[in-house]
Amino acid sequence: MRKNLVVAIDGYSSCGKSTLAKALAKKLGFIYIDSGAMYRAVTLYFLRNKVDMTNQAAIDDALHHIELNFHSRDYESHILLNGEEVSEEIRQMPVSENVSEVSANKQVRHDMVKQQQRMGKSKNIVMDGRDIGTAVFEDAQVKFFMTADPKIRAERRHKEMIAKGDNFTTLEEVFENLAHRDYADTTRKESPLVRAEDAIILDNTDLTQQEQLDFALEKVNPFLPRA
Repeated sequence: MRKNLVVAIDGYSSCGKSTLAKALAKKLGFIYIDSGAMYRAVTLYFLRNKVDMTNQAAIDDALHHIELNFHSRDYESHILLNGEEVSEEIRQMPVSENVSEVSANKQVRHDMVKQQQRMGKSKNIVMDGRDIGTAVFEDAQVKFFMTADPKIRAERRHKEMIAKGDNFTTLEEVFENLAHRDYADTTRKESPLVRAEDAIILDNTDLTQQEQLDFALEKVNPFLPRA
């Protein structure tokens, strides 16, 4: 029986998983782990080093040269790729367009899952991703599966990109990218995106960030240790 509390948040791209996970971790005083950033960082390394995704030997070799670490400021998760801060670069479109292919690779997922499980061995954590409740922490006490209307998701993601200075990517391109990622995530052979049987569905199409946080807190509260 797991002694530390794990909250697993899975769901589609741009559903606000990380927004909820950060807010929940801050409210509960838990550690927040951004699993998606790990796959994006690996993708960035592969792109920079022109790793051939059809060459498994090249992929395996590249993974031996990747060291990922997190550091946190005000519950904002910042990821280091071989000591370099890449939190902004991994959110750019080139990474977004390739991360599904990279994350579908069996060895990539095996390596990342091992790291994630190590992080969640003894501390109370909130982790978001695609397979946290189905593959990484099947024994998580609380699991959420997040979804939202695709158009709303695309609009939210596009606004985020504009706020970060990307005025070149169109809303249509973002929508197409999300549709592609949804298909790739749900149909891949290795740990596809599916809702765990015991996961709570959280559709935030019409919810504010505070409303979805309140919903999540209500579900987590029964599992918190009592003084």
